[in-house]
Amino acid sequence: MATYDALDSHSPSRASPFGSGDPYYNSSTGFVTPATPKKSASKWVRFGVPAGVLVIAGAVVAAVLATRHHGHSSTSSNSDSGNPASASSAISAKNAVGVYPTGTDSEFMVPLYPSTTNSAAFSTPTYNPSDAALEWPQDSFAPSNPAPTSIRTDRPRLIAPKYKWDALPSRIASEPYLKYWNQTIFQNATTYYSLPPVVYFMDGSSGILDNAREIKMRIKAFSYVARMTNDTKWVDRAWAEIQNAAGNGTTSFGPATDKWNTAHFLDTAEFSAAFGIAYDWLYDFWTDDQKQQIRYTLNLYGLQPGVSVFQGNAAAIGWWATNIYGNWNCVCNGGLTMAALAIYGDDTTGNAASLLGYTINNAKQNCALTVTPDGTNNETANYWYFATTGHAEMTSSLITAAGSDFGLLSVNPNFNLTGLFHMHVKGPTSLFNYGDHGPNKFSTTANSMIFYASQYNAPQYALFQRDQADAAEPWSMFWYDATTTGAFWNGLPLDHAFNNNGDQWASMRSSWTDINALYAAMKGSPLQGHQTHGDLDCGDFVLDALGTRWAGELGSGDYNAPNYFDSEAQNATRWLYYRKRTEGQNTILVNQQNQNVLANPTMTQGSSGTTQGSSTVFKPSSDSTSFVVFDLSSAYFNVTSFSRGLRLLNGRQQVLLQDDINAAGSVMWRMHTNATVTISSGGTSATLTLDGQTMQVQILNPPSGATFTTAQAVRLAGDPALPSGATDQPNPGVTVLTISLPAGQYSLQVLFNPQWPGLQQSNYVTPKSVPLSSWSLTSHN
Repeated sequence: MATYDALDSHSPSRASPFGSGDPYYNSSTGFVTPATPKKSASKWVRFGVPAGVLVIAGAVVAAVLATRHHGHSSTSSNSDSGNPASASSAISAKNAVGVYPTGTDSEFMVPLYPSTTNSAAFSTPTYNPSDAALEWPQDSFAPSNPAPTSIRTDRPRLIAPKYKWDALPSRIASEPYLKYWNQTIFQNATTYYSLPPVVYFMDGSSGILDNAREIKMRIKAFSYVARMTNDTKWVDRAWAEIQNAAGNGTTSFGPATDKWNTAHFLDTAEFSAAFGIAYDWLYDFWTDDQKQQIRYTLNLYGLQPGVSVFQGNAAAIGWWATNIYGNWNCVCNGGLTMAALAIYGDDTTGNAASLLGYTINNAKQNCALTVTPDGTNNETANYWYFATTGHAEMTSSLITAAGSDFGLLSVNPNFNLTGLFHMHVKGPTSLFNYGDHGPNKFSTTANSMIFYASQYNAPQYALFQRDQADAAEPWSMFWYDATTTGAFWNGLPLDHAFNNNGDQWASMRSSWTDINALYAAMKGSPLQGHQTHGDLDCGDFVLDALGTRWAGELGSGDYNAPNYFDSEAQNATRWLYYRKRTEGQNTILVNQQNQNVLANPTMTQGSSGTTQGSSTVFKPSSDSTSFVVFDLSSAYFNVTSFSRGLRLLNGRQQVLLQDDINAAGSVMWRMHTNATVTISSGGTSATLTLDGQTMQVQILNPPSGATFTTAQAVRLAGDPALPSGATDQPNPGVTVLTISLPAGQYSLQVLFNPQWPGLQQSNYVTPKSVPLSSWSLTSHN
């Protein structure tokens, strides 16, 4: 079964050196978003999403995350609530500002915020009363006893019922984000229109997932523009894509049987979703013959194989339906559900009704548990996109088509925290993109955040996501609550620790709105139980400052490499590949051995609790700090004790990384960087230059023999051999900064000093030496 856990391959000839970690990596077919050029692209995958919160104060959690609802009331905890004049002022201020970011950074595709303060527009996140043009009308479909097969009779059913389409033009005219997204969707559709239908490409054992998601992306855009314009040229272009994927186009598309590749059922599910969207959103445009053809293809290649999975007739392709707390279950159940809802009532095979009796309960037992108790994704920060998109599309479609989420939003009481995970795992340049990154995104976005915002009464989720480059797509037009006001960063803590049995990690930053901000994150998590998408990476960290990433991730290996997904056991072939080995991470290597897969780290964290206010211009006070310490002793063989700590110093302008270790084997400190590295004559300091910026790195109180050296990002001499015929992916442009020491007991302290403009050398601090066991909020004062 594990062999089916691969999603998509990115061969060395096509992959970035840091995996496919950017949703806009394939920019020729990605979202068309105006960008403000900044500087030339460098070697990192800049946006840590394949393509782009310390425990939060109780008051914030209670105000924003405690309840789930379908449509907020007109009252709110915000002081503006119930005051029409104040609410009107807030709405006016929001509209006057328009779209908050001034553009997107061309390297990272992240928002660039203006340096300004607007106390009215940048207020605390909330929902404010507004004019009628920004409120959705009341839905006339409100069953008192919802059932998955008691479906609304008007079309569309999926995500965007007719009453929302009818109200959309006035909302677009009144709300700046909707206006911007609408223009971008039209621009994207125009771009896709001129392209030939998607060409079939079987990517080894990883299937045709790119094909499926690209077709789904195009279908969404064509269907949206067709309904908005009533112009049948978009319907005809959608039909060309449908015919192509059905094997009835001008060129061949896959084999004569199993055309949607059920052996890699993600492909099947995404094709099913695409055909379901086309059938439903363009229902009034299709002829009866076209509808019959869509249903036939959908049943033959999608729904019938789906029924076989649940009826136990296809165990080889249905492994994802049993105890899979990850994206596979969400995507597969989501795609089948959307397709079944779309054709239910017209379907004469019974497949649609059968599936609606299976998929919902299965997703509640699996997909909904992808979110761990602290909100972290069970797999990786990148696979969060696939899991939440599948979950949100399925849930939203059930709500609009059948009048209920049927428990998908509530069966996991901590699902509402998943937005916090996404916000804090994202730094100024990239995600803390540990583990596998996954395939190209295409139709997959982070817009589940916008859906969850209204469902969980968490307006900051929508406020955060609406500024992102992938926000401009059709789902956003119907998920976005236009009465949302305020700024996501207002009152949001700069730090957050995520800590439960499945994962331990923490992030800390100096600002939410400055692309040049300092951001540091570190993880200690157990090394098993991540759907075979993790690395041997206890103690791994990333570091951003001055608008670039100084310590970064290598990303996915080759998904088609032999036995890449065979298991998470200590002797798994997966751990032979450099990008998955401990030496391929930014952590300590002991005796040149991989970490112990049975690691059970523990975490201690402290934060000054600093929050950003309304202004986009923010400078933390000199005593603002955050730290995290992991006991990683269990992660290593030949270690008596080992703790690793990360700390922000000097008003969050410097970073201290400290390792207190007692090892019976050789010790090697390793950090992967794209920077050009120059080491001082004494070897205890190094100068890193990247993107026109400089970082000084210094070994404090260096143990005897501790000096910096550099190495290539390749397997070490003496590593176990790779399987016959297998090779590691190259990592061009990557340098490994290292410190090597013999067996012994050490406190290894490395200080990172970004060379901030205008900051004199005398303004940097040299912290005193404090054992990690004694770290506290004031230990380094």
